[in-house]
Amino acid sequence: MNLLLLEPCDLLSDDRALLRGRRLRHLHEVHRAEDGDTLRVGLLGGAMGQGQLLRLSNDEAELRFCLDTPPPAKLPLTLILALPRPKMLRRVLQTVAAMGVPRVVLVNSVRVEKSFWQTPFLTPEAIHEQLVLGLEQARDTVLPQVTLEKRFKPFVEDRLPALAAGTLGLTGHPGDYPACPRALQQATTLAIGPEGGWIPYEVDKLAEAGLNPVQLGERILRVEVAVPALLARLF
Repeated sequence: MNLLLLEPCDLLSDDRALLRGRRLRHLHEVHRAEDGDTLRVGLLGGAMGQGQLLRLSNDEAELRFCLDTPPPAKLPLTLILALPRPKMLRRVLQTVAAMGVPRVVLVNSVRVEKSFWQTPFLTPEAIHEQLVLGLEQARDTVLPQVTLEKRFKPFVEDRLPALAAGTLGLTGHPGDYPACPRALQQATTLAIGPEGGWIPYEVDKLAEAGLNPVQLGERILRVEVAVPALLARLF
């Protein structure tokens, strides 16, 4: 936890907060914090700054803080992501939050097992938890927006064209396609498929919506590797 991220429910006043639970345990077990220590602090959805521990016990921590630094800028990106396996989903959500993706759309695909949509990791609370972990890692305070699209065709035909309008549309997919561009400075909509990749029909439908296929080379990457690899190359 490189940033102690406060939520509105933690606040006692404009400059004081009370912590319990996971973050308190982290202060004890990882930071080995003591009364008077200074920590990097941010308010969810707000600014960042410094906090000083006024009181630390086994049950709670009270701190005084001053927030005067804006969070880092987000990437100019909308990420369309075929729903990963549940355990991988948690890691990917942390990654996209840490790397500054502002918007994620989790979509269905032929190769996405139906059971994946029933996982408890897709509840708003579970998604929030993983995104917060990513923000803490990267020292950011602004949550990505995550939406779910359980039907591929209606999303790609009816909503994706407007979502991608005015952006560079790309689909990450192995094959005989142009290489993924590097170091972009423009708004981008990027689609990344499931384990095994998009099927040809899905690649064609994404292209019709304005997302043209690009590749990273001959190696086939897991989703949790492909996501940071593509983001790092693009931005």
